[in-house]
This record gives sequence, structure tokens and C-alpha cells, in this order.
Amino acid sequence: MDDYNLDTNREERLGFPEVVYGSSKSVDLLRRILNQYKTQSKNALATRVQPEKGQALLEYFPDAHYDPASQCFLLQANDLDEENARIGILSAGSSDLPVVNEAYYTLNLLNVPAKRINDVGVAGIHRLFERLDDIKTCRTLIVVAGFEGALPSVVGGLLSQPIIAVPSSVGYGVATGGMAALKAMLSSCANGISVTNIDNGYGAAMAAYRILKQIDAK
Repeated sequence: MDDYNLDTNREERLGFPEVVYGSSKSVDLLRRILNQYKTQSKNALATRVQPEKGQALLEYFPDAHYDPASQCFLLQANDLDEENARIGILSAGSSDLPVVNEAYYTLNLLNVPAKRINDVGVAGIHRLFERLDDIKTCRTLIVVAGFEGALPSVVGGLLSQPIIAVPSSVGYGVATGGMAALKAMLSSCANGISVTNIDNGYGAAMAAYRILKQIDAK
């Protein structure tokens, strides 16, 4: 009996392919899954692939791309023009990079360029104001923050785009594990913000992609 069963018609049903969750899978299982995509001349993304697994997989797929920060393994990283990207990924601090990059490489799999605007959190809010003109060019925003999770509320009070807030597990004390940020985002007074689970950059990217697909369909 096979130990995996790929959802090969997900793209036909939903407009985007299945993405492999790698954390609990062995190197051998990941290799076989990714090789099935490769033999069909399809790109594939595995998320939460621990560094030792990522390095082992690169020996099987030397042309692939592995990002240690986000633990994303992409069979083929697409070279995309990000200058006029319609999705912006904002982070409160550089410690949020794992979540930012998970969203970024998910969108890369989908051939959607994204603009990463890092380290614009409320502790130095002037940094956000300096980038507002750049951010306004995006159609959808993913906003990642840990600690007290305030950045999505601030962005939601300044800008009109759909905002997908992602609480990150960055922080200590009562902020440990991202629960403080999650609760802050869920109780935000900025109207119309959507919130993903903690550290779910992948889910935020897919939500942004669905929004763009509907915009393009009009």
C-alpha cells in the first residue's frame, strides 16, 4: 500500500497545487513525493523541512532551492519581477523572517511576485511611514508581527487594501508562542482585517492568492 496519495487535481479544482507539509515526513518520503512532481515536469513546494532534511534533499535535487530561514524547499525557484508586485509582505521585525519567507516562497511557487518590506514595526513606526507610498502600490497586504501584534491594526488604520494578519511566535514572557499577538489581531479595532493561525505564512499567501484571482477574474 502506498504511504502517500497526491491530490493531483487540486489545481484544476481550486486554481493552485497541493503543497507538501514536510515537518513530520522522512527524507525518503519527501524525496519520493517531490520526484513524482519532477517526473511530471511540475514544480513543487515542501514547507517546514528541517535543515538536515533540506540539505539531504538538495543532494537528490541539486537545482532546487532551500531557504533555511523559512524551511521551504522549492524544486524550482522562479525568477520574478518584484518591482510592480501586487502583494506586499510586511514584517514588524527581522525576527519575523521565517514567516515572511514562507509566504514569499509559497507565492513564488504560484508565479506571483511579492514585495517584502521588513522591519517596519511600531517600535520605530517612522520606518512604516517612510514606506507608505511603496506599500500603497500593492493590491493585498500580508502583515506579520509578534510580541503585542500591533502592526496589522496600524496598517489597517492607514491603508485600504485587504489585510491578512499573521501572528508570529516571536516574543517572550506573555508573548511567548504568539498567543498575545493572535489575540490582539483577533480583537483589532481596524475594520476588516483577516487573521491566520500563528506562524502560518503559507495560509496567508494562499489567502492573498485567492483574493488576487478574484480581482483578475473581474
